[in-house]
Amino acid sequence: MDKQNKSNAKRFIASYNAIDSALRAQNSLKRSLTFSDVIRKVVPLNSVVRKYEDDLIDYSRLRNAIVHGGDDDNPIAEPYDEVVEKIENLEKLITTPPKVIDTVCRRDVFTIEPTVSIKDTIRIIAESGYSNIPVYDSDGLIGIANGKKIISVLGNAIKNGADINDFLCNTPIVDVLKIISFEKYYELASHEITLDQVLNMFYDNRKLLVILVTQNGTATEQPLGIVTVTDIMDINNIMDNY
Repeated sequence: MDKQNKSNAKRFIASYNAIDSALRAQNSLKRSLTFSDVIRKVVPLNSVVRKYEDDLIDYSRLRNAIVHGGDDDNPIAEPYDEVVEKIENLEKLITTPPKVIDTVCRRDVFTIEPTVSIKDTIRIIAESGYSNIPVYDSDGLIGIANGKKIISVLGNAIKNGADINDFLCNTPIVDVLKIISFEKYYELASHEITLDQVLNMFYDNRKLLVILVTQNGTATEQPLGIVTVTDIMDINNIMDNY
């Protein structure tokens, strides 16, 4: 029976059960947990659940009212159309979230070698309009040249009395990466990463500026795409209208 021929109650229950099963499977949660307990446990792990926690808890209460007595096949009440449409949208977001590689991910990733000077790196950033340039040597990724991080390093060099022209022209970008290597401002992710997972990465690491996407999320692979913190608004818009 397709969605158009189902009652609102049965559509609601189907989406509710799909969300319940998906969250338990995705997070290895026991069947003995109530739906509300599942939601509360997943809040720190899933950006969709975190955003719609209150709605999902309300849907748990509504489900119990609709199937009073525990019989999913014989509901005793019908939810409004807008409630059914919202839980169906949440089901899509939770069970089949859009992938970043198919949406906001910038695919034309420009890379440079570690021997490129700071001056040339800044020129490349200015000419390309991209403030995050992955740096690769023969073994793979060694870091990401980020415009703000470069400016910070330049500021410290000026403060310490360095000959700035010499510093710009004769310092390879790899030396800048060594200075800022202790900061976890970028991450690697596989091409399977979804928008909700990207949001969660930025949520978990407030210093995160860049996510570089490769086939399997390893540094030895060439980049397939790049996502930055400035993409968060677009990600939220896509998910709100998914």
